[in-house]
Amino acid sequence: MNDKLTNEEIARLRDELSRLPRGSVTSKTIKGFKRFYLQWTESGKTKSRYLSEDEVEPMRRKVERRRQLTKILRAYPSPELESEPARLEGTISVLRGESLARWARTAAAWERRDKFDRLLRFVRGPQEPKVCIVYGLRRTGKTTMLMQTVNHLSPDQFDRAVYLKATSAATMREMDRLLKSLEGEGVRYVFIDEVTLMEDFIDLAAIFSDTYASSGMKIVLSGTDSLGFWFALDEELYDRAYMIHTTVIPFAEFSRVLGIRDIDEYIRFGGLMKVGETAFDDEDARCEDASFRDDESTRRYIDTAIARNIQHSLRCFNHGRRFLALRDLYEAGQLTDVINRIVEDMNHDFLMSVLLKDFKSHDLHSAAQLLYAKDDGSGRFDLLGSIDERRVTARLMDILDIWNENERSVGITKAHLSNVRDWLLALDMLRFTPVKSADWTDMPSHAVFTQPGMRFVQAQALVFSLVKEDRLAECDPTVLAKVRDKVLEDVKGRMLEDIVVSETIRALPRNADPLRAATAFKLVFPRGEFDMVVHRPEQRTFELFEVKHSDHADDRQARHLRDPEKIAAVEAHYGRVVSRTVLYRGPTFTAADGVIWRNVEDYLTRLA
Repeated sequence: MNDKLTNEEIARLRDELSRLPRGSVTSKTIKGFKRFYLQWTESGKTKSRYLSEDEVEPMRRKVERRRQLTKILRAYPSPELESEPARLEGTISVLRGESLARWARTAAAWERRDKFDRLLRFVRGPQEPKVCIVYGLRRTGKTTMLMQTVNHLSPDQFDRAVYLKATSAATMREMDRLLKSLEGEGVRYVFIDEVTLMEDFIDLAAIFSDTYASSGMKIVLSGTDSLGFWFALDEELYDRAYMIHTTVIPFAEFSRVLGIRDIDEYIRFGGLMKVGETAFDDEDARCEDASFRDDESTRRYIDTAIARNIQHSLRCFNHGRRFLALRDLYEAGQLTDVINRIVEDMNHDFLMSVLLKDFKSHDLHSAAQLLYAKDDGSGRFDLLGSIDERRVTARLMDILDIWNENERSVGITKAHLSNVRDWLLALDMLRFTPVKSADWTDMPSHAVFTQPGMRFVQAQALVFSLVKEDRLAECDPTVLAKVRDKVLEDVKGRMLEDIVVSETIRALPRNADPLRAATAFKLVFPRGEFDMVVHRPEQRTFELFEVKHSDHADDRQARHLRDPEKIAAVEAHYGRVVSRTVLYRGPTFTAADGVIWRNVEDYLTRLA
């Protein structure tokens, strides 16, 4: 490094310093096991947080880097920077004036999310003692919404606006001091990003509404720690916050914002406002921005955006007492394992047997059954059936970083499963869609993850495992391609059903009386099923749907819709069938007997 740093270099090093943890790595021996912790002093008190085994060395490197930067920057206590630059107030980055304008202009031409207008109405609306919270998982458009809101401020509003970005080393005491200073300078519009990184945010969140919003500031809080906001709303903010959640991205919005009207692209990358590319063996293609590009990027996303989200919130709130049954999983570094298992088994009930049995891919067995049913004499089923399933499963487990029961140091219990499910629901990562039997009794609800890309990438991992299998690697490439295609086609078909049902439920009109509210559900008969039934009690009508991941019409796709016994069973339940529709990827038309083949992308787009 040069003897004398430029202003730009100083600003870059100070920004890097703000993102590095304070303190040192220490260890304790508990019940014969060595536990590592990050320990630091804050307001005269010693604080610490547990480090999993794979966090220890990276944390040591970060701590050492902080020491190096601190030593370097001591020689530059008051750098002369350009007018209104991005500056650092303690451990909080600040953007005002021209630096704020440059930052916001990046998003000026980007399409806006559906919920953007709600945020803009809050900022432009009358003053009240409330804050607006924009929260959701990483890469779902939160910061972009803040940038776009800044671009829509009037000149007078912009002159009184500021963007703050907290770091994990920041405290609410520092934030309070900074806001008091900014208030004295006439700032009235405050956008605070990554606010949940502050470990005392949950306990002191009411400062934003009770002190500053009440005195005339418009405050927008944003962050990836959804549980942190959830706890803060429950404990501190109560009814003093407007909530805007970004995690769920329906197909229509995904299509409009990204300009991609392709259901397969949504299945591959849905759930994020950024798509990626699949290149399992290409190291150069790996990038942090495309989370659902491959199995490793997805595992990393699950770890950083979900598992660590849960861990951070539970650790910071109520001194970690809300960990409940998850503490032993957290301390053993196995929480990501449990979440991965739930994601892979999303089409099954949350049963203990799912986690306790040796991992087997439901996709693999389903593909074998499908190939058997479609066997045309080419020997495809025999080929798949001759695979060494244990080797394929072992490779898949290695890809997905999933451990068998005998490889875990912590046993999985029903309490673990219940806790993880509850937190996934709170994160809006999980939904349950209704399933009814032919006698109209409720069956166990069907679990659907709201980010389809996370689910599909595990099927890609399965295909990757299959093509590495020696028996397949030596076979005819044409036959191998058919095997791969059938595996993924089956998975896409089941995922498309999930998408259609969950988005239809979301779009149905609300009714305070549950007995009068329209509902959508799967209806299962002893032989066959309707993929979706929409019941409108007030009109006493039913709409029947089959959902097929196919781009061509086939009479077999409508066989249940033409079954008089099934239709009679539906109409016996206080209503009449008014439509029978096959949703598929081909063009829309109506058959002579009234069955409609409708393009599924058109259907989902019109749900918006």
